Formats: sequence, structure tokens, C-alpha cells
Amino acid sequence: MGKIIAIANQKGGVGKTTTAINLAASLAVLEKKTLLVDADPQANSTSGVGFDPKNIKTSIYECLIEGIDPKGIILSTETPNLDILPAHIDLVGAELELINMPNREKMMRKAFEKLKDDYDFIIIDCSPSLGLITVNSLTAANSVLIPVQCEFFALEGLGKLLNTIKIVQARLNPELNIEGILLTMYDIRLRLCNNVVEEVKTHFQSMVFDTIIQRNTKLGEAPSFGQTIIMHDATSKGAISYLNLAREILQKNHLTRMSEGEKVINMTEQN
Repeated sequence: MGKIIAIANQKGGVGKTTTAINLAASLAVLEKKTLLVDADPQANSTSGVGFDPKNIKTSIYECLIEGIDPKGIILSTETPNLDILPAHIDLVGAELELINMPNREKMMRKAFEKLKDDYDFIIIDCSPSLGLITVNSLTAANSVLIPVQCEFFALEGLGKLLNTIKIVQARLNPELNIEGILLTMYDIRLRLCNNVVEEVKTHFQSMVFDTIIQRNTKLGEAPSFGQTIIMHDATSKGAISYLNLAREILQKNHLTRMSEGEKVINMTEQN
């Protein structure tokens, strides 16, 4: 049975979609059968792996609102072992349509029951909000990974997200855990970034991943080509960082062992 990880932060621009796409791709490259779920109406994960959302006729919207079997909607990407459950702009309307539905917070969990045995990992790219779609994602997930940008307002809104997670744990999904906090958009040249890293690690300690995602030109370029960072430039710092994150998650879940030599990137080696 696969593990479901939601990538969530209601603050936009923190590298959430970049993380969802490239973590999923990295797990796939490490020979884990992986499904990327685009649960964001902007459909950036869909376009980021090479599909035009305008050409998507059936998406996760139909799974949630009409109960369509997701197995008939899943698309294979150019990355081996990586599939995607795509999104479409119609997902914007799902928030309103779910309001009056019974068990409205559990529609995504119901859809994923048919998928969990087919994948080692299911990675959900949540929308930048704490609405019903995100609550559905957290209710369906086993854990949540929280990307936090290395900037002055890094912790802004993080309290609200953690409170939402506690509410979901108490009322809807007691098995939900925090997979970890991922520091993103790190620039070693900036004192501010280093201060944010220290502050986050001081507050959250072992919850923070060892892997830190640097600002990287190739990471920004890849989506414009409809490619993951591994397909775009497998030798880039961005690709190595996300592969390290994937290894760290596998190790945390006792699915592999990572020697010190395999931790290619750390704070000093990211220069």
C-alpha cells in the first residue's frame, strides 16, 4: 500500500508545486512507482510534466464531484514510473460544489482508495489556500510536507497551517503526520537566508529536512519546457537536491538506507 504525501502551504510562491513535481519525479527515478496528483486549480503540476491543461477533458474535478474512477483519468509522463492525475481550471468550482455534499472532506480519500495499492507514493500538490480541496488532500494523506521559503516572512501563516493540520488530525484523519518542513529558495550569499534557516531549525528541530533547496536557474526553466528538473538537467544542483530529498524521505520511511557519502548536498556543498 502506497504512502500519500500532501505538499501544502497556503502561502504562495514557496516552491510548493516545484517540490511536488520534482519530488515525485525523483522518487520515480529511484524506482518507486509514483503518482503526482494536481489538486490546484492553476494546474501548474499538470503543465509542469508536459500536459496542456486546456486539453485535459477529464480531471481530478470529475473524481471529486462526479465520483469518476481516477484510474481512467491518470496519464503517463515521459519520466518512467511517474504518472499524473491532472487538474483543470474547473477545479475552482469544486470548493462551492463540495459544500453541500455529505462527507465533503473525504471525497479525495474515497477516490484514492482505488489507487493506493497501485503506487509506492502518491504526491499531492495542494492549492495555496486552506479551503475544502486542501482539507480533502490532508484528510486523504498519510503525511504532509511543508515547503518554507528562506525569506523574512517564512513563518508567516505557518501557524495557521499547523492549526489546520491539528484540526484535521482531531476530526478527520488521526493518522496524519508531518513528513517534514522543507527549506526552499535558499541563497547562501544572503545573511537573511542563513538567519531564516537557523530560526526554522531552532523552532522545529528534527522536523526540518537536512536537504535544503537552493535557488537554481534550471529549476525555474524546467516548467517552461514541460519537464521535471531531472528530465531538463539531471546534473543541476536542483536535480541533485530533490534526489537527496527523495532519498531522505525513503530513509525516514525505512525504505532505504542512505550513507553519508550519498548526501551529495549539504550546507557547505551547495555553494
